[in-house]
Amino acid sequence: MSNESNSGKMSSMFVAIVIPLALIVSVIFYMFVLGDPANFEGGDPIKGHPVEEEPAHTFGVIHKGGFIVPILITVNLLVIIFSIERFLTLSKAKGKGRIESFLGQVRQFLANDQVDEAIGACDSQKGSVANVMRSGLEKYKTVLYDASHDKETRLQAVKQELEEATALELPMLSKNLVILSTCASISTLLGLIGTVLGMIRSFSALATAGTPDATALSTGISEALINTALGITGSCVAIIMFNFFSTKIDAITHGIDEAGFSVSQTLANRK
Repeated sequence: MSNESNSGKMSSMFVAIVIPLALIVSVIFYMFVLGDPANFEGGDPIKGHPVEEEPAHTFGVIHKGGFIVPILITVNLLVIIFSIERFLTLSKAKGKGRIESFLGQVRQFLANDQVDEAIGACDSQKGSVANVMRSGLEKYKTVLYDASHDKETRLQAVKQELEEATALELPMLSKNLVILSTCASISTLLGLIGTVLGMIRSFSALATAGTPDATALSTGISEALINTALGITGSCVAIIMFNFFSTKIDAITHGIDEAGFSVSQTLANRK
């Protein structure tokens, strides 16, 4: 319980540190890399056009997206960071080898009444399924020859232990997925806000009496398109990663259910 609590605190600290840090990095990148005067004609990031040379031209064009750009960069950074974090966490939770092979091995041990060997297999697998299975097997081993309780009481004790172990494992699997789903939603909305602001600037330039302000017009169009591109990119990546990790979590959850069923059935089938 203490390890789970410490893990939860570390995860919360990670989130609290990463989000503002990503925003700071994005603002610095926007101001000093994308907004480098060398990226613009006349060295003016506000009124100057992006120079023709690459990558300065690309940096200059992105900078023209306006103040929404660093916010969108932050969202994209968070998608990347938390995708890596979830990948590492779920890889650890999956453990070593295939879950199906591990469950088959444990079932074989239990069929031969080799409880200690089954526990050893759990120690070797080291995943969330193995953790739940190990808790159930430890309880199974404790109550197996307990003559002071009937079979039904022993079965309920094992099931309760499995439920408690599962309740500890599942929250860590889905933790921080809400950040990816939030990024998927707000990225598109932020891009839309930037697009609208850019179009407002463009129409304002067209409304100018006489010759339209070409600089303001091109800046507004750039702002609209850049924000649209960044918003859609962040949303697409976040949706893909969210679905990918959800599938992996479903596989692990199914393995946990199978593990609990195997232990319970083994005890239930004993005479």
